[in-house]
Amino acid sequence: MSGLNSKHNRAVWFDIAVSDLERAAAFYRAVLDLPLHLERTRGAPFYVFEHGGGNSGCLVGTEAPIQPGGVLLYLNVDGRIRDALVQAQRGGGVILDPIRPMGEHGFRAVIQDTEGNRIALHSRRNT
Repeated sequence: MSGLNSKHNRAVWFDIAVSDLERAAAFYRAVLDLPLHLERTRGAPFYVFEHGGGNSGCLVGTEAPIQPGGVLLYLNVDGRIRDALVQAQRGGGVILDPIRPMGEHGFRAVIQDTEGNRIALHSRRNT
């Protein structure tokens, strides 16, 4: 994720929450006519959409009920994730999940904006 057009694009990734990972992977393969690749982070499986160097996303299994608007969009705040969290709180946002490492893919934090949307902030560095 850290190398996917993050210099010029605001949206750098998305997570689609799914209750049945295999069923969802079959659905998106058929609908988009794209390969999906099974990967694991901290033992948790997820499917990544083929992206050929462009921006992309993945299917993430969850046991929680899927909410309307369940897509988690990652916005680029490269090199200023800490300041972005400060600004989010100052502007009336709420930190839902603090800064967490994502292995080789950098760092993310999840906030709720002033309108109730969940948004992930992404940076290659924890600064």
